[in-house]
Amino acid sequence: MNAPHDSTAAKRLRRWWFTPPRPGLHRLINPWEYRHLPFFGTARIAGGSVAAAAGIVCLSYGVHGWAAFFLVLAALNLAGGYWYLTITRSASART
Repeated sequence: MNAPHDSTAAKRLRRWWFTPPRPGLHRLINPWEYRHLPFFGTARIAGGSVAAAAGIVCLSYGVHGWAAFFLVLAALNLAGGYWYLTITRSASART
Protein backbone atom coordinates (compact mmCIF):
# COMPACT_ATOMS: atom_id res chain seq x y z
CA MET A 1 0.00 0.00 0.00
CA ASN A 2 2.86 2.40 0.74
CA ALA A 3 5.02 1.23 -2.15
CA PRO A 4 6.92 3.95 -4.03
CA HIS A 5 5.48 5.06 -7.33
CA ASP A 6 7.24 6.26 -10.44
CA SER A 7 5.37 9.56 -10.20
CA THR A 8 6.75 10.78 -6.88
CA ALA A 9 6.73 14.50 -6.20
CA ALA A 10 10.52 14.79 -6.51
CA LYS A 11 10.56 13.23 -9.96
CA ARG A 12 7.69 15.41 -11.14
CA LEU A 13 9.41 18.52 -9.84
CA ARG A 14 12.68 17.52 -11.51
CA ARG A 15 10.90 16.84 -14.80
CA TRP A 16 9.10 20.20 -14.57
CA TRP A 17 12.31 22.09 -13.76
CA PHE A 18 14.18 20.68 -16.77
CA THR A 19 11.49 21.66 -19.30
CA PRO A 20 12.24 23.40 -21.56
CA PRO A 21 15.72 21.88 -21.91
CA ARG A 22 18.37 24.53 -21.39
CA PRO A 23 22.15 24.53 -21.08
CA GLY A 24 24.42 25.18 -18.10
CA LEU A 25 23.69 28.22 -15.97
CA HIS A 26 20.37 28.78 -17.72
CA ARG A 27 19.05 25.99 -15.46
CA LEU A 28 19.20 28.45 -12.56
CA ILE A 29 16.36 30.43 -14.12
CA ASN A 30 12.84 29.44 -13.14
CA PRO A 31 11.27 27.56 -16.11
CA TRP A 32 8.27 29.90 -16.22
CA GLU A 33 10.59 32.90 -16.37
CA TYR A 34 12.75 31.17 -18.98
CA ARG A 35 9.74 30.85 -21.29
CA HIS A 36 9.12 34.62 -21.01
CA LEU A 37 12.66 36.02 -20.82
CA PRO A 38 12.11 39.35 -22.62
CA PHE A 39 9.27 40.32 -20.27
CA PHE A 40 11.10 39.31 -17.10
CA GLY A 41 14.36 40.89 -18.27
CA THR A 42 12.61 44.20 -18.85
CA ALA A 43 10.76 43.87 -15.53
CA ARG A 44 14.03 43.25 -13.67
CA ILE A 45 15.61 46.32 -15.25
CA ALA A 46 12.59 48.44 -14.33
CA GLY A 47 12.67 47.09 -10.76
CA GLY A 48 16.39 47.74 -10.55
CA SER A 49 15.85 51.31 -11.66
CA VAL A 50 13.21 51.84 -8.96
CA ALA A 51 15.50 50.30 -6.34
CA ALA A 52 18.37 52.56 -7.48
CA ALA A 53 16.12 55.59 -7.16
CA ALA A 54 15.14 54.50 -3.65
CA GLY A 55 18.83 54.06 -2.81
CA ILE A 56 19.65 57.54 -4.03
CA VAL A 57 16.79 59.02 -2.00
CA CYS A 58 18.04 57.19 1.08
CA LEU A 59 21.53 58.53 0.44
CA SER A 60 20.20 62.07 0.23
CA TYR A 61 18.55 61.65 3.65
CA GLY A 62 21.70 60.13 5.15
CA VAL A 63 20.27 56.66 5.81
CA HIS A 64 23.32 54.76 4.62
CA GLY A 65 22.26 51.26 5.69
CA TRP A 66 19.04 51.35 3.71
CA ALA A 67 20.80 53.04 0.82
CA ALA A 68 23.33 50.22 0.64
CA PHE A 69 20.52 47.65 0.74
CA PHE A 70 18.59 49.29 -2.10
CA LEU A 71 21.70 49.89 -4.22
CA VAL A 72 22.83 46.26 -3.89
CA LEU A 73 19.31 45.14 -4.76
CA ALA A 74 19.36 47.47 -7.78
CA ALA A 75 22.72 46.14 -8.96
CA LEU A 76 21.53 42.54 -8.73
CA ASN A 77 18.28 43.28 -10.56
CA LEU A 78 20.02 45.23 -13.30
CA ALA A 79 22.60 42.47 -13.77
CA GLY A 80 19.88 39.81 -13.88
CA GLY A 81 17.81 41.76 -16.37
CA TYR A 82 20.82 42.32 -18.58
CA TRP A 83 21.60 38.58 -18.40
CA TYR A 84 18.01 37.67 -19.37
CA LEU A 85 18.03 40.06 -22.32
CA THR A 86 21.46 38.79 -23.41
CA ILE A 87 20.13 35.21 -23.42
CA THR A 88 17.13 36.36 -25.45
CA ARG A 89 19.33 38.23 -27.93
CA SER A 90 21.71 35.31 -28.41
CA ALA A 91 18.80 32.88 -28.85
CA SER A 92 17.22 35.08 -31.53
CA ALA A 93 20.59 35.42 -33.30
CA ARG A 94 20.87 31.62 -33.59
CA THR A 95 17.55 31.28 -35.39
